[in-house]
Amino acid sequence: MPGLLQTEEFAREVLSGPQTTADNSDDVEEQVAARLGRQLLLRKEPAPGARFIIDEPAFRRPSATAEIWDGQLLHIEAVAQWPDVAVQVLPFSAGVHPFMGKGSLTLLRQEDGSAAAYTEGDSSGLLTDEPEAVLRHRLSYDLLRDLALSPSDSLTFIRDVLEERRS
Repeated sequence: MPGLLQTEEFAREVLSGPQTTADNSDDVEEQVAARLGRQLLLRKEPAPGARFIIDEPAFRRPSATAEIWDGQLLHIEAVAQWPDVAVQVLPFSAGVHPFMGKGSLTLLRQEDGSAAAYTEGDSSGLLTDEPEAVLRHRLSYDLLRDLALSPSDSLTFIRDVLEERRS
């Protein structure tokens, strides 16, 4: 799940895993606070437009605690209804796509027309504002968006996952 969409409890679980901060609760709490602080950007006025494309496996891999996972799914369902946020699910049926195994991509567009791309994997991140690289990332993103469910169909998908968990 994208960090900007994580609940506090889910973020703490993710950031406390063995592959992350080893046995240092102060570091984990600092990282959780930073993640939650970045989420405030989505709620400022005027609200920035934001679009999230989330691969279906992210919805099929629950957290260790059912209560935390249910809270995370309910949070994404709520965020998907915010007017300036679009959440799209990339279903298994989309098949192979350009970002498989590559981590995440964040595209940033400024009011002045400039743009940057931030790619992040397991242990590294790269920010570039080089126009050709940003364009390549944008074209890959556009392909991914075209393969994803529409925002309304994605909301239905999220609700179906919640319903499956209840039954």
